[in-house]
Amino acid sequence: MKTVLGSLLAWLCLIFPVGAVAQTVIDIPTRPEVTQRLLVIPAANSDATVILLAGGHGGLGIFPNGSFRWGEGNFLIRSRQLFADQGLNVVIVDAPSDRQTAPYLAGFRQTPEHASDIGAVIAWVRAQGKGPVWLIGTSRGTQSAAFLATRLAGREGPDGLVLTATILRDNKGRPVPAMPLEQLTLPVLLVHHEQDGCSHCAYADLPELQAKLRHLPRTALLSFQGGANRGDPCEAYAYHGFNGQEKEVVTQIAAWIRAAQK
Repeated sequence: MKTVLGSLLAWLCLIFPVGAVAQTVIDIPTRPEVTQRLLVIPAANSDATVILLAGGHGGLGIFPNGSFRWGEGNFLIRSRQLFADQGLNVVIVDAPSDRQTAPYLAGFRQTPEHASDIGAVIAWVRAQGKGPVWLIGTSRGTQSAAFLATRLAGREGPDGLVLTATILRDNKGRPVPAMPLEQLTLPVLLVHHEQDGCSHCAYADLPELQAKLRHLPRTALLSFQGGANRGDPCEAYAYHGFNGQEKEVVTQIAAWIRAAQK
């Protein structure tokens, strides 16, 4: 693994000379005969990296040119450049190579295999020497991010966690408040829209999650109101996806990450 990571690092340095800001698509090995595709956007003068975990079924279908088969409108995906503009390196994670057909990440987000895949991604990011590594999930992606934070540690574990539009209730799986969050010791930021109309993410249900995080030395809730609300209340262009507020939301997330790292 060290040889592979070293080769990838050297290759990335060739593509991104000092001061360059561009994007590239990289496949890294994770489990036997499985690879994980990443879209990487390095930021100028970066001091941390954010790994973005989209919601829905999570099968982004990232093409070699960096475009998406699905999920372009997802809050985190459409905000990717905003994170880079804030000086954060961005890594977008697709479904792994053995989950490239339906149901993609559905039924997979809370499995040892998912933890192995993202643990390898975090280890790869650390090999780039780009500072702390944060997981940011939105909607169904919060079920991945929170689960991973409870399972991964050390070189393969994150330094911080951001949950946006968190899944608070779920009749088909384990919602975030039901996870063993008492195991967490890292900083956790909650980001939620007060008018989120998705039945899985009602703002009124947040206190249960906040109570589970009360033991942490650093945790906070960023609440938002207004913006635009269009379509299905559980989709990306409703309040659920912070429609029309992307820049403000990302700016506040980035500021909190930096404050938490001091």
